[in-house]
Amino acid sequence: MRKHYDFSNMKGRKNPYIKYLKQPVTMRLDNDIVAYFKSMAQETGINYQTLINLYLRDCAINRRKLNLKWES
Repeated sequence: MRKHYDFSNMKGRKNPYIKYLKQPVTMRLDNDIVAYFKSMAQETGINYQTLINLYLRDCAINRRKLNLKWES
């Protein structure tokens, strides 16, 4: 292989599949929830948004459902 390659004339191309990987969503979360995931982010070195996504993915994969009982 060559020790030096000239990429100055190369044109970049965006990944055509990137729009299928993630969907931007706006959510309103309680302050204590965000603080919890931010503290976990500091401990693990993983972005807090990624931690929230991983947690929700785990819930979806394992089909966890919230057990709520509303009082009448």
